Amino acid sequence: MTRLTGKILVVDDDPAICVVISEALKRQGHIVRTVGSIEERRVALPAFAPDVLITDVMLPDGDGLDDVGAMLLDEPDLKVIILSAQNTLNTAVRATGQGAFEYLPKPFDLNELSRAVAEAMSVRSSSHAPEPGEEGASEELPLIGRSPQMQEVYRTIARVVGNDLNILVLGESGTGKELVAEAIHSLGPRRAQPFVAINMAAIPRELIEAELFGYERGAFTGAVSRSAGKFEQAEGGTLFLDEIGDMPMDAQTRLLRVLQSGEVTTVGGTRPVRVNVRIIAATNQDLPNLIADGRFREDLFYRLNVVPIRLPSLRERAGDVPLLARHFLDQAASGGLPRKLLSEEAANLLDLYDWPGNVRELQNLMKRLTVLTRDQEIQVQHLRQVLTFAESLGGQTGTGAVELREAARRWSREQLAVGAGLNASELHDRLLAVIEPVLLGETLAAMDGNQIRAAATLGMNRNTLRKKLTHYDIDPAMPLRER
Repeated sequence: MTRLTGKILVVDDDPAICVVISEALKRQGHIVRTVGSIEERRVALPAFAPDVLITDVMLPDGDGLDDVGAMLLDEPDLKVIILSAQNTLNTAVRATGQGAFEYLPKPFDLNELSRAVAEAMSVRSSSHAPEPGEEGASEELPLIGRSPQMQEVYRTIARVVGNDLNILVLGESGTGKELVAEAIHSLGPRRAQPFVAINMAAIPRELIEAELFGYERGAFTGAVSRSAGKFEQAEGGTLFLDEIGDMPMDAQTRLLRVLQSGEVTTVGGTRPVRVNVRIIAATNQDLPNLIADGRFREDLFYRLNVVPIRLPSLRERAGDVPLLARHFLDQAASGGLPRKLLSEEAANLLDLYDWPGNVRELQNLMKRLTVLTRDQEIQVQHLRQVLTFAESLGGQTGTGAVELREAARRWSREQLAVGAGLNASELHDRLLAVIEPVLLGETLAAMDGNQIRAAATLGMNRNTLRKKLTHYDIDPAMPLRER
């Protein structure tokens, strides 16, 4: 396929970033110009007439996002790609609301930026710039985290807040699925209307239909008056169906009928009531497996799963644990509990744990430490006093490292038992040849093939990483699962 090339204007006050982006895009045949401020951008736009604008948010003379909406009104064919080191949900939503074509958090991947530019060029001539919406939203949003996994969640949320598509939030218990639903509601056009949540697992099965759809007086024992269900209570707003996998089959059938018709009939009633709600469902279960077992309707699954959002577990969110922990300490202090700080050593220790209870477990732990710790700063010794997993964190390794150590011990004993004349140096090289390629490959996969970020994570320079990749015949461009 022929690559479309064009004129690209890059706005960033970091000369190094400008050089890196410029050289990468020039190699693809684009004409690139770089400037370092909003004022320089304002002068360059009419003179250079770019096809694509790549701009940072925090610039020396202001916020690079502020006038993107007005810019697109004047230049509707211009495609804008936003770069930002702020990495918050609010930034992603603002970028989308202002009409940006793409939002990429810093540090960005050059391959991803090149892909975004190529897509912008391919649709530029045949599409219209999105209408700029409200800037939306204060930074006081419920979702916290700057890991690449959360950035993907933010970008998906930013794309769905302005429409009424059904959302299915997938994730383990405690990952914050309801917070995602609240964020989508509070950032969208239904924000002034009710947000109503119902947990299918917390309601007796025989009462779920009455809770969802309401009931008439005399419909069953104890129904002394008419009661509106969750659908009617959420009129004009958002209905969040948590733990949808626990919904009984008969209730699933009625829910499917409501989603198809937009009408609710109360239990014991005969006249349908028209409802206007947005549906966001969530589950920690594998719905395709439930479908295969005959416990979940396949047609309902496709109705709910219009836009899936997978919420990562806390153990997948590298670097987010200290950020969340300090947020929860601030939250506890705002709620009247003593103000506590978290030492760097304690934060690093928390980052080693697997967090089976996810964000909810971390939040509860921070509250407990706020109450039980007498010192103003939470230290490693305080964690060891209250954590049931303290024995696995006694050193500088987590539970996975304990298992790895045992595997290495067994491997070493096997090699020594069969390797007559094997010297220590040879045994070391053999072990390294087993473990190091896995470490390099996993790190590259986690960094989406970005060798600079992978080298920094591994604590080595890029040239050393390249030599090791060549030595082990590892192709950095090939996903780990394909090797």
